This record gives sequence, C-alpha cells and structure tokens, in this order.
Amino acid sequence: MGGVKRIVKNGLGEMGFNMGGGTINWFPGHMAAATRAIRHRLKLSDLVIELRDARIPLSSANEDLQPMLSGKRRVIALNKKDLANPNIMHKWIHYFDSCKQDCLSINAHSKSSVKKLLDLVEFKLKEVMSREPTLLVMVVGVPNVGKSALINSIHQIASSRFPVQEKIKRATVGPLPGVTQDIAGYKISHKPSIYILDTPGVLVPSIPDIETGLKLALAGSVKDSVVGEERIAQYLLAVLNTRGTPLHWKHLGNRRMEGLSYESDDKHEYNLKDLLPKRRMPLSRSDVHYVEDLVTEVQRALFVSLSEFDGNLENESDLETVIEQQFEALQKALKIPHKAAEARTMVSKKFLTLFRTGKLGPFILDDVPGAS
Repeated sequence: MGGVKRIVKNGLGEMGFNMGGGTINWFPGHMAAATRAIRHRLKLSDLVIELRDARIPLSSANEDLQPMLSGKRRVIALNKKDLANPNIMHKWIHYFDSCKQDCLSINAHSKSSVKKLLDLVEFKLKEVMSREPTLLVMVVGVPNVGKSALINSIHQIASSRFPVQEKIKRATVGPLPGVTQDIAGYKISHKPSIYILDTPGVLVPSIPDIETGLKLALAGSVKDSVVGEERIAQYLLAVLNTRGTPLHWKHLGNRRMEGLSYESDDKHEYNLKDLLPKRRMPLSRSDVHYVEDLVTEVQRALFVSLSEFDGNLENESDLETVIEQQFEALQKALKIPHKAAEARTMVSKKFLTLFRTGKLGPFILDDVPGAS
C-alpha cells in the first residue's frame, strides 16, 4: 500500500478527491455537546467498549478521546467483520494483543458474536463486581460504526440471560451517520446492576489527514455530501487499482456460464439502497440474480480497464486517466443512461453501495503498523 499512500499524499489535490482540497470537517452541533457529555461520563464508567470499523481499525478511532480511553478498562471491538478481509483481520488482532490491548472482531447483528464480547466484558469486570453494586459500561465510536445495532443485540441477549428487568427501548439503527444523538442508559444485568451507556457517534472537529478522512467517508462515517460521492468513488478506485484488486477478479465465474440462468430483463428494477441496514429488504430470486449479475459486470469492467492499461499507476496523471476510463466502463456496467444529467453521481452512489454492502468482496483499508 506504499504506492497509494504516496499518491494520496501527493496527488489528492490535483485529482480532486477531497472537496475543497483541505481538511474534512463534519461536526454538527449535537456532536460538540455529545463529546462533552462523553468526556464527563467516561470518568464514571467502569469499562469502555470502543467500537471501531473492522475495515479501518485505526482510522475509525476518535483521536481526541484516545488519551482518556487509554487510561480506562477498555475492549476494542472491530465491528462489521463480515465486510473485512479475514486473512488480514487476524494480523490486526495480533497487533492489538502486542500492544496489550484487548480486542476482538465482531458482527453486531450476530448474537453469538456479541455474546463473546459480553463474556470478555464480564471477565474484565470480574475484579470490581464483588465490591461495586452498580457498574457502568460505555459504548463509544465514530458515526455509523454499529453502536445501536450492538446495543440492540446486547439487550436481546440480556433479556434471556439475566433476571426480569424493566422494559428497555430499542436503539435506532440507520445507514446514515449520526442517527443516535443523545446518551441513553440500558440496564442489562442485576446483582450487580450493569448499565450499558449508548452514545452518539462523534468525530474530531476536523480530520487533517486527508486519507483518514477519505477512509471514514468510504466506510460511511462521514456523510457523502461532505466529501462528495464522486470523490469517494475516485478514492476507492485508486485503492483498488494500486492494490491490483481487479486483476484478481479475472477467474471469477459468471453465474450464467455456470448453468444458472433466469429470464433476463434489461428493465429489471431494484434499488441497491435496499441492501443497506435499516432499509434491508428480503431479495426475491430474480433480485438476487440481478445483483449477482450487476456485481459480475462491475468486476469485469474494472478488470478489463486495468488489464488493458499500460501506464504507471504510481503516476498521478496515469492513475487519473485509468479512473476516468473506469467511470465510463462502470456507467455501462451499471446500465446508467449515457446522457443522464447526474450520470457520474449515479455511478458513484451505486458503486459505493456495492462496496459498503460487501458485494465487491471483503476489504481492510488500513495497513497493520510495522507490517511489510
């Protein structure tokens, strides 16, 4: 990844990956108040679950809170592990272990996965359970990292595991960053009483490192409108190209070539946004085939454009050229009308949705520190 780091550092301004070419700022009014409240309650908490995105284990850390978090009992939970490359995930777990930091990868929608997290939390609290009647566990993380999904899963597990307790309101889950806007407590246990404190996702007031900001935007922690869908898509293409990822898609089988076919319908309508959390809808057989074919066409388009490119990907101008070619190829693959007024934006939105829902495969964008 040394190549893409150099390109991002030297070429982002010219290639226009970041709107305005400066730092990324997205700090709504509620974030300032929430940050103050989180700092106050961190002092009272007995343990902190710091939820991070498994695709960006370092970039999804709130740097402003790290000095306080490092002094607390803490478990780092790398959420959305189903979207992260398992071949690299174990290296990240080893990295945090070498830093003497408890860490595990989870899927917040999986009860068995969340149960392992709860087991670790209880183990970490064992030494204080005997002397403290009430324990506070705080969940913190950047926007859209999965905190509300985690809280809901914890509540479901707690309802069956612990004695009867008062009714708990479910946390709101949504695909947009910043859905949870105030701090709420959820009782999950009796004797001792353990409260889980959910918090809104908060970022630092500005993100001076451009690549970190782009990774957060790509993962959905910064609203697309702040950076611009086209710029985020350009960054994703730059990462895929410099890693050579499309070249690995050469041997992917086409479902139709494998004998599975259905009545093709060029006018088939399916909104890819329905793949996202909150809007996730059951797919019919034809919908499944439609999405599979769309992914195949996208992967083929990127493979062909990169394999036929004879420029130098470490040259910003050459990289920009192949990305422009790929936008045209993606427009055809995604069946977006050539003269559509917002064609590039439509291409970007659909391409980003396929990435964010794991349809293009599992990825980890951050490099493990010290790894070659």
